[in-house]
Amino acid sequence: MSTTALDPITFEVIRNKLSAITEEQATTLKNVSGSPVVTEATDFNVGIYLADGSVVTMGPQVLFHSGSMASVVRNIITDCEDNPGIAEGDMFVLNDPYKGALHQMDVTFVAPVFAEGRRVAWVGACAHQIDVGGMNFGSWSLAARSIQEEAMLLPGIKLVEGGEIRSDLWSMLMGMTRMPTTVGLDFKAMIAANNVAAGRLTELFERYGLETVLEVMTHELDHSERELRQVLSTLPDGVFRAVDWIEHDGHDNVLYEFRLTLTKRGDELDFDFTGTSEQAPGFINCTWSGLVAGVFTALLPTLAPNLRWNEGLLRPVSITAPKGTIVNANWPAPVSSATVSAVWVVTNVSFSALSRLVTTSPDVARHGAGVTKGSMTVMVLNGLYPDGDPYGTFLLDSTAGGGGAYADHDGLTASGDFCVPRPAIANVESHEADGQILFLYRGILPDSAGPGRQRGGSTVGLALTPHGTDQLQAMLVGHGVEVPNSAGIFGGMEGSCNRNELLHRVEGVSPVGLITSAADHESWVGEREVMNAKPGFFTLRRGDAVSYSFQGGGGYGDPVDRDPDLVAHDVATRQVSRDSAAAIYGVVVDDRLVLDAAATEARRSEIRTSRLGGSPTATAVPSGGADSARPDGRRLTPDLTVAGDGHVRCSCGHDFGAGPDWKGASTRRTVRPEEHGPLVRLHDELELREYVCPSCGRLLESNVSRIGAGDLATSELT
Repeated sequence: MSTTALDPITFEVIRNKLSAITEEQATTLKNVSGSPVVTEATDFNVGIYLADGSVVTMGPQVLFHSGSMASVVRNIITDCEDNPGIAEGDMFVLNDPYKGALHQMDVTFVAPVFAEGRRVAWVGACAHQIDVGGMNFGSWSLAARSIQEEAMLLPGIKLVEGGEIRSDLWSMLMGMTRMPTTVGLDFKAMIAANNVAAGRLTELFERYGLETVLEVMTHELDHSERELRQVLSTLPDGVFRAVDWIEHDGHDNVLYEFRLTLTKRGDELDFDFTGTSEQAPGFINCTWSGLVAGVFTALLPTLAPNLRWNEGLLRPVSITAPKGTIVNANWPAPVSSATVSAVWVVTNVSFSALSRLVTTSPDVARHGAGVTKGSMTVMVLNGLYPDGDPYGTFLLDSTAGGGGAYADHDGLTASGDFCVPRPAIANVESHEADGQILFLYRGILPDSAGPGRQRGGSTVGLALTPHGTDQLQAMLVGHGVEVPNSAGIFGGMEGSCNRNELLHRVEGVSPVGLITSAADHESWVGEREVMNAKPGFFTLRRGDAVSYSFQGGGGYGDPVDRDPDLVAHDVATRQVSRDSAAAIYGVVVDDRLVLDAAATEARRSEIRTSRLGGSPTATAVPSGGADSARPDGRRLTPDLTVAGDGHVRCSCGHDFGAGPDWKGASTRRTVRPEEHGPLVRLHDELELREYVCPSCGRLLESNVSRIGAGDLATSELT
């Protein structure tokens, strides 16, 4: 039966039942799992796939996983079809990043679904595991220089055969993890989730007919492709560029560049990562599957927020990335930190470029934004319970960073990550009840939001100390301590950098009650150690406190254009300090937190004059809203228009000359990082550049750039 002949009610019932199956998969996985990584932080995903591995449905948990699942299934088909074979009741486990996984801790279980004697679909589940062996607890292998040193590597193993777990393989896998009880329960949770999904899918085939359901599944992909192509066809053709960095590769504090050129032509997109740094000797690389996952994650909420999320959305997309680069590493490059390193930054640059693309059209401009928490910091703790059993946990509290700002609203505070549509972190009480730690504080950090006409979201910081034990082994890895990865957009400034600190114990002094916020660090009576982006493993002793904070969200538009009443409210709610309100937003608030309108007007005039080195000769007019059209030309940014003669003009009327290089005719300034906020820091090889309209003094763009590099033409209409 074709979908043209299928009545619309039945069609909608089937497609929604497919989504319901995926929801039931997720519920089963969470209910069976005993790991807080799954139950609290939802670091997993589930889905249904066509016989060739194409993604039909996916969960709204970690989008990275969904972007890579098709590669997992396809590699298992290629490698296992003939030997050991793929039969009904089988289930395969894979964590090899060169075969479709993102990094080794993301373990995937996939199961074929048979009907009428043939393989017609697959179901799958993927979840981060607290430890899969290797040189370090948690399998984050800072010292590794090849993938063989990092963790157990499963290229696609038939762990379940004919509905029965193979005990020989099970024993082998459990023998390679330091947390066999937790990992074993997670493995069985994924097996259970797949069994539930396969059973429900079989029931659907029996009720509505195999061919009917398969046609609906195929149509879902075709429909999403058509809808995305339609969206793209309404956007102007152009080239949009973005650059971002990771500092430190686990061995040395080397700076790695991620360079993206996004070309939109007709109803197609090309993501070209040519110019990106060569692969690293350390564990920050990603493979092709991670690259695709990062692009997919940026694409979904930006161009397809109202479409069905499946692999049809990748059909209009091509991706170019030279082999041997940090985004497409060659075997055997280490990749155990891929998800929080290269994959994360691929998402940053992809989202920045896509945000510039959608802003050219009033119909979809509302989906463009500053970057949401451009980095991820991982904390792993392990030790012993009082009874001698092993204790270990993987904290995902750094999910609670700041959201990027949009044209019509501020970014969300403690928003969750862009790659997690349904964000969650464990309650402090859950962490403490599980084991050997006590939280000293977990709270919002003032001045962490990226300043802008719309402000980015503020982020979170925390501190904890061992409790009920003499010591724990801690591991802390991430990036963004010396790179503000949460880029702002259209004059919006960068969100805060991360900060990692270790407050060393003082004999007879407990940090409990003395350290209740980040402000208390300054008065700590002992040694205070500020750590880099990848301090790695260290011992946390009774009386020590470890603190780490995360990046705020990028701002949108010139901060001097923000409504002064909103800034005063930000000060009153401790999102922004009085000093930053005056220095960055040009808003003066008195000791009673009352707005001083006259002083604010004078301060804003002073800021614009300082930017230009003289008084403005034109008045900055209100920026165009997300849905504003441009009768006088094509919209390039909220403030810049490409006129019929090809010249780029500011909303105040200033003519920058023929595009696309309007920056060469702007007032270009290099500024100190603290001018964009007290929590912004820069690597020695980077600088902060501002591009200002020479007539009205409006900040049109802020870029973090490599010292000596040329200016980046971020938006270009063709």
